[in-house]
Amino acid sequence: MQHLPVRFEDRAIRRVYDEDTETWWFSVVDIVQVLTQHADFQAARNYWKVLKYRLAKEGSESVTKCNRLKLPAADGKFYLTEVATAETLLRLVQSVPSPKAEAIKLWLAKVGFERMQEMADPALSLERARETWRQHGRSEKWIQQRMTGQETRNKLTDYWANHEVKKGEEFAILTNIIHQEWAGVSVKAHKDLKGLKTQNLRDHMSEAELIFTALAELSTRQIAETHHATGMVENESAAKTGGRLAKRARLELEGRTGKKVVSRENFLPPAQRRPIENK
Repeated sequence: MQHLPVRFEDRAIRRVYDEDTETWWFSVVDIVQVLTQHADFQAARNYWKVLKYRLAKEGSESVTKCNRLKLPAADGKFYLTEVATAETLLRLVQSVPSPKAEAIKLWLAKVGFERMQEMADPALSLERARETWRQHGRSEKWIQQRMTGQETRNKLTDYWANHEVKKGEEFAILTNIIHQEWAGVSVKAHKDLKGLKTQNLRDHMSEAELIFTALAELSTRQIAETHHATGMVENESAAKTGGRLAKRARLELEGRTGKKVVSRENFLPPAQRRPIENK
């Protein structure tokens, strides 16, 4: 997941992008703080607790559609925080009497429009990502490989979306199947190996890991296209086959070089790295 805060007037709104489900999640309490204009963050949290309780009693779907993800706090640590999509937040805003309500609605609509622009012209999204990676010190070679892999990923998820695979959980299940097959570990286990918490795994892959991930996803899509795979069952079969093809290539390379492709390497700043026990 990518943590990319965005500003509304003079305030930073925390948000996180889940690539597996292709969804932006925004911190609910950050939006509430803007609406209530509380200078104290704790006061905004208390307001949200009361509002959430009232909405739940009223049977509002907005509360049930909120999620909990880890977001960075003022102390630099990550804590589980209630988050919601722009669509859900637009509904929540209506429950808070505030002079900022219309401005927030327009801002959320703009954020959604920017996402639609990126969907219509993926180059916009890729260029923003390229600049972010440069700021984090990635080499141009790594950036190019990361972008190539993302293009391969996008073509695969486009195929899924057009062949009766649901965004969200089903995308995540298929992604994990492909990863487990080629890498020999699940996405979660790979993140644990690298000492990652909420960070996006692909942003911390080595060049080899990016290449084999792309090979597995390219193979999966081409196999699915060849067999006109539709729905979860048929696409699960394509995912397993595509992942296994990449696994064979990985094992061949490891046998010739004596080096493991799946590694503990990451791009975390030294202060964020934690000791990892030998396995």
